[in-house]
Amino acid sequence: MVNVTNISLSYGGRNLYKNGSFIIRPQDKIGLVGPNGSGKTSLFRILSGEEKADEGTITTPSNFVIGYFSQDVGEMKGRTALEEAQLGAGNAYELGIQLSEIEHKMCDPDLTPDELDSIMESYGRIQSEYQDLGGYELETQAKTILSGLGIGENRWSEPVESFSGGWKMRIALAKILLMNPDLLLIDEPTNHLDIETIIWLEEWLRNFKGSILMTSHDREFMTRLCNRTLEVAPGSITLYSGDYDFYMSERVIRREQLIASKRKQDAMLAKEEEFIAKFAARASHAAQVQSRVKTIEKIERIVIPPEPKVMKLQLPEITRGGDIVVSLENLAKEYILKDGSVHPVFSGITGVVNRTDKIAVTGINGAGKSTLLKIINGSLEATEGKATIGQSTTIGYFSQYSSDSLNPENTIYQEVAALLPNETVGYIRNLLGSFLFSGDDIDKPISVLSGGEKSRVMLACLLSQPYNFIILDEPTNHLDIASREVLLEALKEYKGTVMIVSHDRYFLRHFITRVFEVDHGHLHIYEGDYNYYETKKAE
Repeated sequence: MVNVTNISLSYGGRNLYKNGSFIIRPQDKIGLVGPNGSGKTSLFRILSGEEKADEGTITTPSNFVIGYFSQDVGEMKGRTALEEAQLGAGNAYELGIQLSEIEHKMCDPDLTPDELDSIMESYGRIQSEYQDLGGYELETQAKTILSGLGIGENRWSEPVESFSGGWKMRIALAKILLMNPDLLLIDEPTNHLDIETIIWLEEWLRNFKGSILMTSHDREFMTRLCNRTLEVAPGSITLYSGDYDFYMSERVIRREQLIASKRKQDAMLAKEEEFIAKFAARASHAAQVQSRVKTIEKIERIVIPPEPKVMKLQLPEITRGGDIVVSLENLAKEYILKDGSVHPVFSGITGVVNRTDKIAVTGINGAGKSTLLKIINGSLEATEGKATIGQSTTIGYFSQYSSDSLNPENTIYQEVAALLPNETVGYIRNLLGSFLFSGDDIDKPISVLSGGEKSRVMLACLLSQPYNFIILDEPTNHLDIASREVLLEALKEYKGTVMIVSHDRYFLRHFITRVFEVDHGHLHIYEGDYNYYETKKAE
């Protein structure tokens, strides 16, 4: 059990939280929520020992192990993916290396009997400890976890340096899972994972015997796993005894109760202050006045915390296009690799996108989802076949790498204004305000923005245009839950056509009407919503 008592933390004179207290019980699975900048990552770092709170205490049992998965994976080099994952097991992995070294020494023909006896004694002692730590199952467990996270046998022996950032995140996650700690702290574990991998991770964490404190922008992932919710809000830490859905409804109730209490307190204070002002000059009431002054000075004022800012989207009116938006005819794509070999992505893809369709494009990482979207968008040529765009169709395209197209020298305002030359300064300011850019923020250069801020700039650029066909490749990456739900509502109301790749099941479940699955080089079309697709896949 972890007992957090009265912790306080401030940065630059701003209180992140004050007198925060909560308990993490054995086998608790707690979702950590709060607006960006509220101090969630700082809380992880305090619990893991990487940072100290200004005040308060954290009490844990002796020999209590805490594992922390953060978005900063640190330096990885000099090992294979399998070796790096096993490193998470700590002492068990090191003992395994020692056993290998001793086994090598034991083969030395020049050893004296006494030397051999000494080595055998060390070997037996280390082997016993290694066995107690589950060392003989370590490699098998590492392979199972790596496979579950999408890193197959063909990549286990590759050096970690050869993996991209997203795949290094998976290796770092494998290390933490293999550690099997008493408390697992996980910061955004679903970033860079496809739906299949998220489902595997969800099942692994559900069966995990320790406690979990996690934050995730994937609402369904967190709701399905977490039975309690810890909110880090401006100035406070509050524990809710239910999942994210319970937290959302209970939070509204508590806020209404707090507002009612403040009104009651304000009325009482106003009455007391009126009495003090009325009788302050009368000697006959001096004692009463002084008593009331002391009383109201001791009263702790109720403060209503500000509601977190969320995006506010209103898509422009669009012109109706033709009934057939895209016609796919025997589409195929292959790449020529550096060694001259041919890598086929998919072939024989045929189908029709109809006006007002809301289509999810699904498939494992590497199946060709983004490639298909690029061909439809016209930014990539097919090897065979063609994608014919329908009459009067105008396409807006958002890629998970779209931010690369932003001019780093431009300010946020300049980037968006360039797309809207006929609009007023006020209109563009209001537009940026709806994407959470206000005041001096709009004059920030693109080069200093975070990934989430760049995504919001790209969405502002895209959704300000009257496109009647929007193609979205992972638009929810870097968006918090509240912003995702605002985008979801906007897409539900959108009168045009949408094709989207996203690993957020909650997001897809609430507006998709058809599913295009790219699987083993072929396209499977499901004529139903996302729930229908999942049912058919399960069958």
